Amino acid sequence: MKYAIIGTGVAGIAAIEAIRSVDVAGEITMIGDDPHGYYSRPGLAYFLTGEVNDKQLFPQMADVFSKLRFRYLKGHVNRILPDVHRLEMQSAASREGSTVVSVGYDRLLLAVGSRASLLTIPGAQLPGVIKLDHLDDARQILKLARRGKTAVVVGGGITALEIVEGLLARGVKVHYLLRGDRYWNNVLDEQESKIVEHRLLEEGVELHYHAEAIEIQGRRNVSAVKLLDGRIINCDILGYAIGIQPKLELATSTGLAVDRGILVNQFMQTNVKDIFAAGDVAQAYDPRTGRSVLDSLWTPAREQGRAAGLNMAGRQVEYIKSAPFNVTRLAGLTTTIIGVVGHGRDEDIVGIARGDSETWRSLPDAIVAQSGFDINHLRLVIGQKSLLGAILMGDQTLSMPLQKMIENRVDISPIRQKLMAPNAPIADIVAEYWIHWRPQLTS
Repeated sequence: MKYAIIGTGVAGIAAIEAIRSVDVAGEITMIGDDPHGYYSRPGLAYFLTGEVNDKQLFPQMADVFSKLRFRYLKGHVNRILPDVHRLEMQSAASREGSTVVSVGYDRLLLAVGSRASLLTIPGAQLPGVIKLDHLDDARQILKLARRGKTAVVVGGGITALEIVEGLLARGVKVHYLLRGDRYWNNVLDEQESKIVEHRLLEEGVELHYHAEAIEIQGRRNVSAVKLLDGRIINCDILGYAIGIQPKLELATSTGLAVDRGILVNQFMQTNVKDIFAAGDVAQAYDPRTGRSVLDSLWTPAREQGRAAGLNMAGRQVEYIKSAPFNVTRLAGLTTTIIGVVGHGRDEDIVGIARGDSETWRSLPDAIVAQSGFDINHLRLVIGQKSLLGAILMGDQTLSMPLQKMIENRVDISPIRQKLMAPNAPIADIVAEYWIHWRPQLTS
């Protein structure tokens, strides 16, 4: 059996591991056009702040890769020929120049990921305009960021804050523009947004609400940003993070069914025989919401890749989407987001953001309970019989228990009224109930 995997991220690696667990003799080829291959995309935030160096972004997996026994080809896939089960790729340039290579397959996985949505206002092509999509972007930010410089950052979600904090760590004065009246308003509630904003203000960030950049000014480099209300902010750097877009060019040219991403069934199969998709590019069915959704999270990408690999190797394994879970830092504050927590759209984001899940914003009729209004904050989204979602800021003691309770749809009927009582100590109530329920998890 011949397997081809396009993409070098965690979904592709998980697929190879799954294939090898079933088929020890099959021929596996991984193809990627990222010049750096497999590295930790979430680690770029810590690379910007100086907490890790570039070598630490690359997992020490040489021995693991060797045991998996796959061929790696660096280059760009131009087209897929599904009728003859072949693909054509442009190999990476060498001294002799690039060449077209044909690769045959019996099963093919598209795990090509996503790319940053581009800023399209006048001046967006000027030197000094930055994004944070991959390692080269991060290196460019570090090249530009110097003490005494001024930056304007536009956009929402996690990546915008990663840019803000990376610039701050390098001594740059930062202006952060928000189109609405608060940060990440379709995932965080008003109190949570204010916690993040207050911490940014304490770090010296200048926040601008109801502010929209309409033009980047400058001749050879960025010199200023013009806002919709006519204000002009002088700056040396313009950073943006306005969302991501799944890479759909190969899928559409091959005749795969697409919506916001590549549509797949519960076995990660596309509508074209022997072609599968996983990771950021896949729009997978979510039984919790009854919709096909996009995720840009590490765990779903790995789980999807594993399911795809097993199915490619002949095992019939359904991908059961787990409750979306992410641990991140917002303005230096460790924050865990689990399950369904928000709704609507964020004016600062086009589509989905990196480190995001569409499931987070599928809020059904539910009751919210919360406690803590400073550094340590907990919010629960409570359904009729189970917890639907949670956000923890600061103290992470209940992160794992809440993940397990939401994932397993634990019956909270015995404590539901207690959680909804005014000024309820909800952290203590959950902790006590977790001690009672935990033994059932292993029984």
